[in-house]
Amino acid sequence: MINLFISIRFLDILDILLVALLLYHIYKLIRGTSAFTIFLGIFLIYLFWLFVKALNMEMLSSILGQLFGVGVLALLIVFQQEIRRFFLLVGSQYNFKNQFNIEKAFKFSPHILKDENLKKIVDACQELSETKTGALIVVSEDLELREYVNTGESIDAKITKDLIKAIFFKNNPLHDGAVIIVGNKIKAARCILPVTSSLKINPRLGLRHRAAIGMSEAANCPVIIVSEETGKLSVAYLGQLTHGITHEELFLFLRRAAEEEEEKTTIGEEGEQNVHMPPVDEKQ
Repeated sequence: MINLFISIRFLDILDILLVALLLYHIYKLIRGTSAFTIFLGIFLIYLFWLFVKALNMEMLSSILGQLFGVGVLALLIVFQQEIRRFFLLVGSQYNFKNQFNIEKAFKFSPHILKDENLKKIVDACQELSETKTGALIVVSEDLELREYVNTGESIDAKITKDLIKAIFFKNNPLHDGAVIIVGNKIKAARCILPVTSSLKINPRLGLRHRAAIGMSEAANCPVIIVSEETGKLSVAYLGQLTHGITHEELFLFLRRAAEEEEEKTTIGEEGEQNVHMPPVDEKQ
C-alpha cells in the first residue's frame, strides 16, 4: 500500500528555513540592481531545464545540463560584487572581525577616530561646501582598503583641515578622485572608487555620488560627498545616500559610525547619541 503521508523531520523544516533565509539575504543584496535581472533570467532557464528533464527530452536536457555544469565560474564572475557584499554582510552582522581580532587579544589600543580628527574632517568639509569645492572622502574605522588605496597616491599623513582643503583645491593634481582616511591618518588621495550598479539611483546624481554609494556598499564605511554644483553635504553609508545635511549632523553621523563597532548599535536606534538624519533628498 502506498504511504500517502509524507514524513517531515525537524531537520527538514530547519533546512527550508535556512534556504529561505539565504534567498532573502541574496534578494536584499541584488534588488534594484542589474544583477537581479540576470539572476531572474538564470532562474527561469533553470525552471525550463527542470521541465525539460521531466519530459525526458534528453538532447535539450543534456545541453542545458552542460550549461549549468560549467556555469558556476560564470556566476562567480557575473555576481562578483554581490558575492563580496554578501560575505561582508555576514562578517559584519555576526561580528567575526571582533571575535578573531589580534589587536583585541594583545590589548592594543583601538583605532577609533578621535573627536578632534572628526572635527577637522567636518570643518574641512564645511569650508569646501561654502566655496562649492567638490570632494569625496572615505572614512574607514579599521579596514585598510588596500585595493582602493593602491589606486591613488599614498600620503599617510596626520589629519588636518588645511591638508584636506589643499588636496581638493581645483588646481591640485590630487583633487580628482577620493581621499581615503583610515583610523586617524589620511592614507591616500586621488583614489578610484567602485560605482554602484543600483538602478534605483536618481539619474540626476553625478558620478561622485554614485561612487560614494558604491564604496559604502563594498566596504561598509561612511563616505562624505561635497557637491561641486550646490555645495551641499551628503553622506553615503551601507548603500544609502543621505543628502543635504548640516556639518553638525555630519559630525554626529561620523561619531556614531565610529562607535558602532563597539556599541553594536545602528545609527537609527534610540540613545543619547542618536543621530536623526533628515529625509533623503537626491537632488544635487
